Order: sequence, then structure tokens, then C-alpha cells
Amino acid sequence: MERLVVDVLGWAGALALLVAYTLVSARRLEADAVAYQLPNALGSTLLIVNTIYYGAYPSATLNLLWVGVAVHTLWRRWRGRAAR
Repeated sequence: MERLVVDVLGWAGALALLVAYTLVSARRLEADAVAYQLPNALGSTLLIVNTIYYGAYPSATLNLLWVGVAVHTLWRRWRGRAAR
């Protein structure tokens, strides 16, 4: 059962990243939009769970960095709005 949950989380994360990237590529969202960065952060977090479970540490590291980029972008947006 644990493996099934980890697999579902991994597929959900991959889908979140794919949908977000598709929307940016189709110019429906801006790259720094919250609606793009939140699915990026969530999707990568779910993939981290999956890749650590399976011992795919290079992928886990990449997704950890991807979450960092998303969080940094969200923080910059929030800080920019707070300064206004």
C-alpha cells in the first residue's frame, strides 16, 4: 500500500509540473505568477517524496532546487507587493 501511495504522489507531482509548464508555454500564465509557482513547488515536493522513496537522489536534488526557485520567486513577489 505504501508503494501505491508514493507512486500516486509522484504521478500527481509530475502532472502538476506538466500542467503549470504547459500554461506558461501557452502564455496563459506568466512565469512569476503565483498560479504557476505554487503548482511548481507542490509538484516538485511530491516528486521529492517519490524519488527519495526509490533512491533516485539526483532527481530528488533537482526537485529540491526546483522548489527553492519557486519559493524564492513567490517570496520576491510577496516582498514586492509588501513594499507598495
